[in-house]
Amino acid sequence: MILKKIVVLGPESTGKSTLCEQLALHYGSRWCPEYAREYLVENGTSYSFDDLLTIAKGQLAQEDAVTAKMQTTTDQALALFIDTDMYVMKVWCEFVFGKCHRFVLDQIVERKYDLYLLCNTDLPWVKDELREYPDHETRHKLYNIYKDILINQSVPWVEVSGVDPDRFNCAKSAVDKLLKP
Repeated sequence: MILKKIVVLGPESTGKSTLCEQLALHYGSRWCPEYAREYLVENGTSYSFDDLLTIAKGQLAQEDAVTAKMQTTTDQALALFIDTDMYVMKVWCEFVFGKCHRFVLDQIVERKYDLYLLCNTDLPWVKDELREYPDHETRHKLYNIYKDILINQSVPWVEVSGVDPDRFNCAKSAVDKLLKP
C-alpha cells in the first residue's frame, strides 16, 4: 500500500497539531509536527524573511525524515499526518513580508499530497508565546486565504470545524474515504 500524505493547515490556534496527533493515534500511524514552533522556541520570536526560508527547509526535512522512517520500517501505517506544508509558508511569507521565497513556491509545485484538512477558526484562540494574531478578523482573513488556495488547486480538501468529537469525526470521515480500498 502506498503511503498517503494528509496535510492539516489553517490559521494559528485552530487545533492543527491536536488533530494530527489524534488522527495518527487513531490510525496507528505517525504525524509530522510543525517545525516553526521548534525553530521559534529555540531562536526567539523575532524572525526575518530569511528565517522563514530556514523554517520551510526545516519543515520539509522533518517531513522527509518521518516519511523515510515509515517507508523503511515494518510499519504498516497507511497515512502520514502533516502539521503544516509549503502553502502555510507561502501565506506566512506573503502576509508578513509581502513576498515569498522562490524555494517555497517551487516546493508547492514539486511536493505531492493526497488530502488537505483545513481547520476553521471556530475554536477559541489560545494564547501562547508564539502566536501573533488573536483577533477574529485577522484569523478569519487568514482562513479565507487558505480556503482560496485550496479551492484553486487539484488535491481534494475538506473543511474541519466544530469542537471534539465533531471536529475529529469530520476529519476522520475524510481520511476514511481516502484510505478506503
